[in-house]
Amino acid sequence: MTFQSAIARAAVREADLRDDRECARIDAFVSERAGSPFHLTAWSRAVERGCGQRARYLVAERPGGVIAGVLPLTEMRSALFGRALVSAGFAVDGGVLGDAVEPFAGAAWDLARRLGVPEVELRGGPAPAGWTVDYDSYLDFARPLAADEEAELKAIPRKQRAEVRKSLGFELEVAIGRDRAALMEHHRVYAESVRNLGTPVFPAALFRAVAETMDADVLTVRHRGRAVASVLSLYANGTVYPYWGGGTLTARELRANDRMYFALMAHARARGCTRFDFGRSKVGTGAAAFKKNWGFEPTPLAYAKRSDGPARAVNPLNPKYALMVATWKRLPLPIANALGPWIARGLG
Repeated sequence: MTFQSAIARAAVREADLRDDRECARIDAFVSERAGSPFHLTAWSRAVERGCGQRARYLVAERPGGVIAGVLPLTEMRSALFGRALVSAGFAVDGGVLGDAVEPFAGAAWDLARRLGVPEVELRGGPAPAGWTVDYDSYLDFARPLAADEEAELKAIPRKQRAEVRKSLGFELEVAIGRDRAALMEHHRVYAESVRNLGTPVFPAALFRAVAETMDADVLTVRHRGRAVASVLSLYANGTVYPYWGGGTLTARELRANDRMYFALMAHARARGCTRFDFGRSKVGTGAAAFKKNWGFEPTPLAYAKRSDGPARAVNPLNPKYALMVATWKRLPLPIANALGPWIARGLG
C-alpha cells in the first residue's frame, strides 16, 4: 500500500521484508544515517520470528526510488495488553529515521486504522505534530569508551570503581559466545533475573533469532563453573548495546554484574567499538541509579503516541500491575519460565 505526500515529494509504502534486495537497500540507508540496531530489517524479522508479532516496515521514497526515510513498525496484538503499532517492537528506539516525518505519521495512522489497531507508538526520533509526547518516563545512558582498561576504571566514579575492583578479586570466569549453548545458558540466567524482578521472560526464540541474524553475542560470568550473570549485546556503528542482561541472586554478593559490564567494555573495545550504550531505564528506578553510579549521564527519551481511546500501559511500574508483579516474584522458576514467554511476547 502506498501513501502519497506532495509536501515532502515522497511516497510512503510498506516494504517487503521477504525480499533480500529490498532489505539490503533499507539496511544500507540505516547504516548511512547511523541508525540504531532496531532500525535494521533484521530486528523486525527477528521479532516476527521469535514472538509471532508481524513486522510492518514503512519506507519513504523520492522519485527515482531514492530512500528518504524509514519507519520500522511491529503490529503488536495481545489479549492481555491490547493492540498497537510500535516502532520498534521490543526495542527502546526505532522511531522515524530520515525525512518525511509527517508523511510517516499519516501513513502509520492510516495503516493502524486499516488493521483495526487503536494506537501507534514511536520510540525516539522526531515527533509528529499533534501527537502526545512523553519526555519524562525514560532515560538513556551512553558515553564513549575509554582508551584502555585502566582509563576505563578511572572513568568510573570512585564508589562504583571500588565495586568493580572487588569483582576482579572473586573467582569469576568470563566466557563469550553466540552458539546455542551460550544462548541457552544466557536465557536461564536472564529468566531467573526477571522473575526476581516480577516480570515474565521473553521467549528464547527471540534471543536465538536476534543472535542468528544480527551482530550480537553473549557474555557470561561464571563462578566455579556455574553461570551467575549474562548479557546479550548488540553492535552497530561502533557502539555496543548491552540489551538483555541479568544475574542470579548469587550475582550480587559476587559483584558478578559489575564484572560482566566491565568485561563487556573491554570486549567491545577489542572489537573496535568506541561507545557504550547502557540502554533505557525508567526515571527514579534502581536501574537508572546503577547506571548513574557508573558515570553515565542520563538523556531523556521522547516517545510519541497517537491513539483512538486510552493508550496502552505496559510499564511494570504501573500501579495496576502491582499485584501481578508481586505474585510473579513468588512463582517457582519452572512455572514462571513456562508461562512467561506466552505473556511477554505481547509486551512489545
